[in-house]
Amino acid sequence: MASEACEAPMTEPSEASADATAPPQKEKVVLLFPDGAPPETAEAKAARLDELKAKHIQPIKREYLVDTSAGGGDAREEKSGRGQNKKRPVEKPPAEARTAGDPAGLADETSRVPFDVQLALRKREYKFLTARGATEASTASAPPLLKERKLVDFSGKVYVAPLTTVGNLPFRRVLTKYGADITCGEMALCPNLNDGQSSEWALLRRHKDEKCFGVQLSAAHGDQFGRACEVVDKYGDVDFVDLNMGCPIDLVCSKGGGAALMRRNKKVRSILEMGLERLSVPMTLKMRTGWDEDPKLAHTMAGYAQAWAHELGPGSVACVFVHGRSRTARYSRAANWAYVETVARCQDDAIPKLPIIGNGDIMSYADWEEKRKTAPSTCDCAMLARGALIKPWLPTELHEKRAWDISASERLDILRDFAKFGLDHWGADDCGVGRCRRFLLEWLSFLHRYTPVGLLERLPQRMNDRPPKFVGRNDLETLMASDDSRDWVTISEMLLGKVPEDFSFTPKHKANSYAAADTTAKPTDWG
Repeated sequence: MASEACEAPMTEPSEASADATAPPQKEKVVLLFPDGAPPETAEAKAARLDELKAKHIQPIKREYLVDTSAGGGDAREEKSGRGQNKKRPVEKPPAEARTAGDPAGLADETSRVPFDVQLALRKREYKFLTARGATEASTASAPPLLKERKLVDFSGKVYVAPLTTVGNLPFRRVLTKYGADITCGEMALCPNLNDGQSSEWALLRRHKDEKCFGVQLSAAHGDQFGRACEVVDKYGDVDFVDLNMGCPIDLVCSKGGGAALMRRNKKVRSILEMGLERLSVPMTLKMRTGWDEDPKLAHTMAGYAQAWAHELGPGSVACVFVHGRSRTARYSRAANWAYVETVARCQDDAIPKLPIIGNGDIMSYADWEEKRKTAPSTCDCAMLARGALIKPWLPTELHEKRAWDISASERLDILRDFAKFGLDHWGADDCGVGRCRRFLLEWLSFLHRYTPVGLLERLPQRMNDRPPKFVGRNDLETLMASDDSRDWVTISEMLLGKVPEDFSFTPKHKANSYAAADTTAKPTDWG
């Protein structure tokens, strides 16, 4: 029986099993109007735009819409853009740049803490002036708090806020090229700095192109902040130090830092005193409206900061940044600029006032004008965050007071600059290319949310608007609008070469505000 079974002819696989093993095929995308949009009456257009506005959806011109009801996931049109998307040759770095050692671009970077200092920090051998566990500033072994400091003027400037993961040095160089006046490094944790973690100290590096540069530190205790400021002031090249009082991440808040400081005014006073004792540059405070939607705390904390700045001397606190959302709101609601105006008005008239700079939902010059009308008492410094991630040319728009209908090829040139700056910073070897690709993909997870000005029926595009899938004016514009991470990898391959076969990418930051936006601020929120 066994031999008969072995000699039995093999049967052909069934069609069902063959279909199961075959790779899935993409369904063809069907355009709603392949031969051009039919005439639309004024009444029908007004009704359509009102319906989209009620759903917080940015309207797109009808001739660019894609029919997604059949499940078509990719919004590419088969018609070519007449050769507009010809691939440019990838510029390979010279052989000497691929050798081992520091990347060539590091010669133009400052704020690099020497390796022996980092090693002493790791071994707990660094001689700090600030004692561990100290709760008050001591002038016995350090200069007094009342000392001359270099002033930083934020008036009329475009300031790129600290952006975790994406706000790296190559990204800041791109923003500086397009008109950013003041930049700030990513948030660094003081405990990690004091332990000598090289990855944490790398966040504080500055490029020579950055005209005015600050670093943002997060600490829960005065001694942590003072010890980190000692090393920053001695080896760093910074114009100001920002205290993070707005980070909503549980890992930071659970240890008493970030937004948790807004409920601990005595801790903030201790951090300010011990930081200014060691710094020769001014400090700034970055906070949110409060821990929860109610009660709001920023106006109270700004009043404390005004009194402390008057007591600690001129130039001690340069300004206060107020993000118009609470810690629990994170990024899923519209920024409350009416309350930011309240914070600016709540200061004591008897002593010098601090500049209050608002932050949130600035994505165009029209947005900036609207925010200035809502909060005229605030400083006229445009503080950019997610708007700079989605539109890195936004500083140019603000300086030139216009909306820029930038082409897809110009946007690709911006990414090409980032790749060049990234290889200068991280190196052109395999490790450097991998890091550059990773941060480029993280940035592309925000860049794809931009809708070209020439396709919009209503300007401007708002921060949390969710446009429907559309076909761009050429293939490259369509590719850049894709929300598929595989298309982002394709874009990275145009700049950094092929990825390994088993390569995959998942964005680190999930934009919950973009997935489910509630853009309506409560009318009772302080105006």
